[in-house]
Amino acid sequence: MSTFSDLGVPPRFAKKLDERGISSPFEIQAATLPDGLAGLDVCGKAPTGSGKTIAFGLVLAVRLRKSKPGHPGGLVLVPTRELAIQVAKEISLLCDGTDLRVAMVYGGAGYGPQVRAVRGASIVVATPGRLEDLIERGDLSLGSVTIAVLDEADRMSDMGFLPAVRRILRDLPKQRQVLLFSATLDGDISQVVKEFQHDPRRHETKSEEAEPDIDHKFWLVNRNDRVEIVAQMANHFERIILFCRTKHGCDRLAKQLGAAGVRSSIIHGNKSQAQREKSLEEFRRGRSNVLVATDVAARGIHIDDVPCVVHFDPPADHKDYIHRSGRTGRAGSKGVVISLVDPSQRRSVSRLARDAGVEPEFVGPELDVSTNESVKVRPGSLGGVLLTVAAG
Repeated sequence: MSTFSDLGVPPRFAKKLDERGISSPFEIQAATLPDGLAGLDVCGKAPTGSGKTIAFGLVLAVRLRKSKPGHPGGLVLVPTRELAIQVAKEISLLCDGTDLRVAMVYGGAGYGPQVRAVRGASIVVATPGRLEDLIERGDLSLGSVTIAVLDEADRMSDMGFLPAVRRILRDLPKQRQVLLFSATLDGDISQVVKEFQHDPRRHETKSEEAEPDIDHKFWLVNRNDRVEIVAQMANHFERIILFCRTKHGCDRLAKQLGAAGVRSSIIHGNKSQAQREKSLEEFRRGRSNVLVATDVAARGIHIDDVPCVVHFDPPADHKDYIHRSGRTGRAGSKGVVISLVDPSQRRSVSRLARDAGVEPEFVGPELDVSTNESVKVRPGSLGGVLLTVAAG
């Protein structure tokens, strides 16, 4: 098995990783780092949770460590505010011990702090819309950028950001390195690759199917029993992310869980940036162990050590199923994904599961869920449910 040093990472950076308990590179890191560190364009097909942030973060930190301060040499484009925050945090850790400064730029927050942050920043992590705002205002120039990263390019396409991404890339110096990471490389993404990358080195780690380290469960549950099942599950998993289809559904579910004694955090489009960041911080720190989210709001959330994801409402399609499910089983750990399926939804859920590469087996909620512990849910004598922890 190769080490980061074997891949060309300088000893000081490899040592910092080792101090964090990161000693062996993941597949996408081993595949892309040699080319990225050599200054070549890289096109990586990899799902969320595969370790790609460290892959492109190291390229930025290593290749820019001797650059002159004052203007950004690195740019990372991401689809969401939450992902911008998390990517900037990781790159800052990788740049520890250097003179490189990392700035975040995203909508939903005031301009003043972000304008001050980008002054003198070496690397800017940004959502496309706010970045264009700062450029148009004259607060930021990309004329010194030598490395550009597109992270989760497929999600940027889904959210309608590719026109802005194209405008930004056209404004960059012609002599630059472009790293692109995406769960899919077809359609609009393939056009971006052709237009903005020069002879890219392509690396594909896994197909766009559900992760193998995730156990997928499909429980046939009457709609009225779902809240009680989830409330009891919350007592036995350290963290759970619950997905609802609507913002109103998130609010209603959180209120119902609160009445059952479960403290949850909520993240959806009607929440302010400050409220969303507070909810994520509560969840990370364990002040709540349930995060209730919509699909759009949860895009870009990367929180390790989430053992369980629950599809409280079925997703709209197989891509959303894969993305939701990818919130667990991250960074080499195992996870369980549970879909709460009303009998009337069985056919549609079966179809999207197969499209996601999962063969569904529909069962009642009496079974063991094998992660770090074994959880059993069975019907209760009063028409509700009873959850017990079995020895495992």
